[in-house]
Amino acid sequence: MRFLLCSLAVCLTAAPLAAQTPAPTSVGPVLSLNEALDIARRNNPTYLQTVEGRRRASAAVRSAYGDLLPNINSSFSTQFRQGRPQLINGVAFGASGDQISSGYSISANLNLSGASILAPKAQRASATATEAEIAASAATLRMDVTQQYLAVLQQQARARLQDTLVATTQAQLELARIRQSVGSATPLEVQQAEVALGQQQVAALQAQNQAEVEKLRLFQMMGVTQPEGVQLTTEFPIEQPQLSLDQLLQLARSQNPTLTALRARRRASDIGVAQARSEYFPSLSVSTGIGGYTSQFTDDDFLIGQRLGNLRGGCESENSLRELVGLPPTVPDCSALTLSPEQISEIRAGNRAFPFDFTQNPWSIQASLSLPIFNGFSREQRLQEAQVQRNEAQYRARAQELQLTADVTGAYLTLMSDFQAVQLQEQNARTARQALLLAQERYRVGASNFVELSQARDTYTRAEVDRINAIYEFHRAYAALEGAVGRPLR
Repeated sequence: MRFLLCSLAVCLTAAPLAAQTPAPTSVGPVLSLNEALDIARRNNPTYLQTVEGRRRASAAVRSAYGDLLPNINSSFSTQFRQGRPQLINGVAFGASGDQISSGYSISANLNLSGASILAPKAQRASATATEAEIAASAATLRMDVTQQYLAVLQQQARARLQDTLVATTQAQLELARIRQSVGSATPLEVQQAEVALGQQQVAALQAQNQAEVEKLRLFQMMGVTQPEGVQLTTEFPIEQPQLSLDQLLQLARSQNPTLTALRARRRASDIGVAQARSEYFPSLSVSTGIGGYTSQFTDDDFLIGQRLGNLRGGCESENSLRELVGLPPTVPDCSALTLSPEQISEIRAGNRAFPFDFTQNPWSIQASLSLPIFNGFSREQRLQEAQVQRNEAQYRARAQELQLTADVTGAYLTLMSDFQAVQLQEQNARTARQALLLAQERYRVGASNFVELSQARDTYTRAEVDRINAIYEFHRAYAALEGAVGRPLR
């Protein structure tokens, strides 16, 4: 019996230690809080969606600078036209031979306005706000992962406590059986001890299952699949914060990423107002370009016949004029005129322009300055909207400053209260443990019944659970304070 009582005392003494220390190291992988945060930053889908805003903001900045450069366009075209005249208002246009043609153009256009000149500055401010929002999302992710990491540790501590209580309840059952064997206890007490052991085993099973569920939620938040047998290794000391409330508020106002993002959005909205006002100023547009074209008949004989017809027609016209003035014709028979082989070769060579032997178009440049006078109050509407957006951004920043002060102050007060609660709960747990040992001794010597022993065990269980909860409420309050400030504090 003395050996059994010693075993029971060892189990009761080991219970609070099992609730504070990590589980024994196993062969599975280990995971520290910093490793969990690194994995979450690389894989958490919600955070990665926010990070994608950096690419969008960078592209917008690049595009804003690009708007200050000329837009350059080029084109190349080809065309086939059937050799048949087209009647337009009763007049025939076009050649009788099939034609193929090509053309190209290169143009440059530059449009400058107050809005386009201010656009790079506005987009840089927006990119700065995006970076601040990414930092805010990272801070939120850090707080969420830390809170869930603590939730896993808390549930594991509860599970270890329940496992220890199973051993304690088993020892109490053995003590009841020994007392029954010597006639100091009734069979009812043994049955009560058996029921208590069964209930404790169920509680231990539920606590272990809940620990696994919390661990699954942690890896879900990290964005990866949970490996088998993973162990959490980070330990959190219970230390009173060294920074004062005023120091924490100063840190929060200068470094909180959410407040920084709202301030950046407010600066961007100021530039948006300046852009809206710039619509009252002139805008400049400059354009220039070069181009060329080719035209070629598909049948060289058409051009040869055309040239020969022009030659003979010119000859007949000249003979008619000479006849009017009483002169003999230059060529008696114009129909006998022919083209020389050199002329035919020249015609054929001149019809080889398609597709790249371009004839250049005249170069030109054009500049215009425009100033809208009245556009139905649309400029005024856009200016009012920009001013409203700026005011809303100022109000959001101010509201965040007020909320930040309340959050940091509340988190600090909660942390200090939780620190004191940990001290009190540890004292309560020590007292409950001593009371359980005393109840056990009284039951051993027959000075009390099993109901009193069960009540002492229940009181001890609640005290230990409250102690574990107080410890991790303190750690969660610390994480909440870090989230409110916007940076780690330990």
